[in-house]
Amino acid sequence: MTVTTPQGFRSAGIAVGLKSTGKPDLALVVNDGPAPASAVVFTTNRAQANPILWSRKVAQNGPVRAVILNSGGANCFTGDFGYETTKLTAEAVARELQDPTADHVLVCSTGLIGTGDQTFRDKIVNNVPQLTAALSSDDTTAPAAILTTDSVEKTEVHEGAGWTIGAMAKGAGMLAPGLATMLVVITTDALLDGDALDRALRVATGASFDRLDSDGCMSTNDQVTLLASGASGVTPDEAEFAAALAGVCDSLASQLQADAEGASHDIDIEVRGAASIEDGMEVGRSIARNNLFKAAIFGNDPNWGRVLAAIGTTEAAFDPYQVDVSFNGVRLCHAGAPDRPVEDCDLTPRRTHVMLDLFSGEHTVTIRTNDLTHDYVHENSAYSS
Repeated sequence: MTVTTPQGFRSAGIAVGLKSTGKPDLALVVNDGPAPASAVVFTTNRAQANPILWSRKVAQNGPVRAVILNSGGANCFTGDFGYETTKLTAEAVARELQDPTADHVLVCSTGLIGTGDQTFRDKIVNNVPQLTAALSSDDTTAPAAILTTDSVEKTEVHEGAGWTIGAMAKGAGMLAPGLATMLVVITTDALLDGDALDRALRVATGASFDRLDSDGCMSTNDQVTLLASGASGVTPDEAEFAAALAGVCDSLASQLQADAEGASHDIDIEVRGAASIEDGMEVGRSIARNNLFKAAIFGNDPNWGRVLAAIGTTEAAFDPYQVDVSFNGVRLCHAGAPDRPVEDCDLTPRRTHVMLDLFSGEHTVTIRTNDLTHDYVHENSAYSS
């Protein structure tokens, strides 16, 4: 189990025909707990899908009771009709749950931008009764229903002292800070209020999803939702809960990285000696978004010159002629000059660790990315309208 591992939750996933494959494409997570609370983080892309516009309003109205998620269509840039579809979806869920208002229901969508016609609406809204009828407290079907180009389900569970966190996520491309292309639902039976949840969630996403930068492309539909039921009756220490939540989000971010579209290398870029966290993130992202560097990794070439060229475009505080660069534990560049032959470094393993020391401070930041491959180009040229 995942989101139903904590007490006080039910979920379900069914197929309603949004995907041409016939695979599950509509999911629902319901909070039945005695003390519901919630927190939500949204994409920072200015171009936002109708479900994001709707859910932003819902998140301000108090505890969320349910989250309905569809794959097979983003319902983004579909005009007033698309927003009405989102509203009708939330109303259908509220009606089936006998909740007096749709303002307690978040809506999430993922898929192609521009998808959201009458057929799309009917397949979702008309099948909400079937979806709610399938709800179960030991459900395992919801994680599969939110996948698009993902090859595997992404889930995580943390067992605390009398309380639990469960989570499911989707995402396999357009992974870039603020957030990655993802839908994430996290549940806990801990007894915590919305303010505590919000503080913990923002720190956790900032140190995990916001540091995952697969291809520099930011989605219009990203949403990370944290729901608390209070069903355990246990109020954990806030710092303890925040650390556990951060661990769950970090695991999900690693799973998203490992399933990135077409990737053959999972690259962790560790920036040491940064003058600030912000500098470390700027430097790490400059490498993660550099196509020359990413292509070199695909070719198993530890081209440290491309690392230095990339970080030279930033405004971070460092002297480029004092930087050290290592690939998979082998230092190839010392103080901005060759240190060892590149032949001493093996980049054939999928997991790749790039470390650079800026010698400008005490901060360390790791940015996750992937290589640039033929398969990535093919998949994203074939996956179109």
